[in-house]
Amino acid sequence: MNSAHQSALQAKHALLDRQIQTELQRPLPDALIVAELKKQKLRLKEELSAH
Repeated sequence: MNSAHQSALQAKHALLDRQIQTELQRPLPDALIVAELKKQKLRLKEELSAH
């Protein structure tokens, strides 16, 4: 895997982490949004670890 691609995946992973934290800090976090963001984050983590 080229490092540019890996860097892009890491940046997306960090963005998803921030989005999850933002949603969780709301007075009434949307569990469906949080679950979807966590799924996306896990997919990225798996792709990063596969290479």
